[in-house]
Amino acid sequence: MSGTISPPPSKRRKLSGSEAITPYTDDLTVYSWNVNGIQPILQRPITAFFRSQQLEKPHDGNLKASLRDFLRRHNWPSLLFLQEVKISPDDTSSIRSLEKAVRADPRNSTGEPDYVAHLCLPSDKHNARGFGRRVYGVCSIIRTDFAEKYVARVRPVEWDTEGRYLVTETRAVDGKPKLALFNVYMVNGTDNAYRNPLTGEMAGTRHDRKLQAHKLLAAECRDLQVEGFGIVIAGDINIARTALDGFPHLRTFPRQHCINRADFEARFLSRPSASVSDLDSTPTAEANAEPAPDEKSEDAALGMIDTFRHLHLDKKGYTYYPRGKAFGESCDRVDMVIVSDSLEHYIAEAGMHETPGDRGPSDHVPLYARLAFKKASRKPTEIEQA
Repeated sequence: MSGTISPPPSKRRKLSGSEAITPYTDDLTVYSWNVNGIQPILQRPITAFFRSQQLEKPHDGNLKASLRDFLRRHNWPSLLFLQEVKISPDDTSSIRSLEKAVRADPRNSTGEPDYVAHLCLPSDKHNARGFGRRVYGVCSIIRTDFAEKYVARVRPVEWDTEGRYLVTETRAVDGKPKLALFNVYMVNGTDNAYRNPLTGEMAGTRHDRKLQAHKLLAAECRDLQVEGFGIVIAGDINIARTALDGFPHLRTFPRQHCINRADFEARFLSRPSASVSDLDSTPTAEANAEPAPDEKSEDAALGMIDTFRHLHLDKKGYTYYPRGKAFGESCDRVDMVIVSDSLEHYIAEAGMHETPGDRGPSDHVPLYARLAFKKASRKPTEIEQA
């Protein structure tokens, strides 16, 4: 990777209020960002949202397309997962614009990597019909050299029609295990109605759907683990785990939010550290939630690892900064990258970029995780395989 593409370490540190990520060519770097609507990013360069001293200009002195600039600023990650792109499935113009925005300019001779965009947009006309169907939607942007070498397929999940999940499945190559990387925009639990996506009949509330989606996602992850996949879930989880993840306070009202949080912990994580658990301000509410799945049942906890909390046990860091309030006045860590416990020893970096500039036109800031895999120097022998 050319040194002219990535800013020097001192400049990288200035780009973010969190730990800066350094460029790696062989490791797996996943960025995630809830953009709260892709249109502002497509309509003008994202660098318009950054202070002038933060800008990194390409070699011709002109600002690049917005998403290309994001990828450049963050050292060309393997994958960039976007949530809440808010593109109508019928809006072919915006889809083409997004696909074009991530491609390298063939006239550019600097050797910048190319990317391809995969979209999952809502087809549910009963639960995703507002705002001209410009709701929800996720996009997985994959560096083409990574895709050509590792990616077997990119697919949605069968049990969701709101455009909330996109799975990138990889092959086991060069010492990297095969992975299933989930780009997720989890349901935000509310008392609003949820309807059967086929019939339109009432099927409970959005809280009910959130809990159902937890169970369905966990089951899909469990099936993939049986097939030998390591799991990476990255995106907007719409849950802050503990008091350490909410400022000035962790949300505890209405009580259903405590139940949703406890259910997510029980199904996916169930490995909070003692020091983090002791900071939770809702022990009574969460103790009254549904009991954790039995470890011997088909709903047994996956025991996944929160990469940020794994590396930063007691560090405060937030990803959701609502607009209409001063930056940092109220914030939560509701976006995460969590991984299978089999990937624990590969976790090398995790963090978020917490500045108003990095938030851009969204109400979330980007976050990232890096998994460092050593290349296999030789094929294992039959004895080693046994």
